[in-house]
Amino acid sequence: MASPDKKSFALRIDPVLWAQIERLAAADLRSANAQVEYLLREALRTRWGKAPDGLPASDSPPPTPGEPTQP
Repeated sequence: MASPDKKSFALRIDPVLWAQIERLAAADLRSANAQVEYLLREALRTRWGKAPDGLPASDSPPPTPGEPTQP
């Protein structure tokens, strides 16, 4: 069940993309939902160069390219 302080919405997504998100989530020991939220936060941070106002910091820094992810 969704947390009461979070917005829920339906998302139509390509099955191949969803499978990739699930693989990333498993590698990072996250749920697929948490992985989508993480990826959205990182995309916003990349777009603005910092976390936009009101957006809490992510749970971990983005991995360095070529470096294995750490849970």
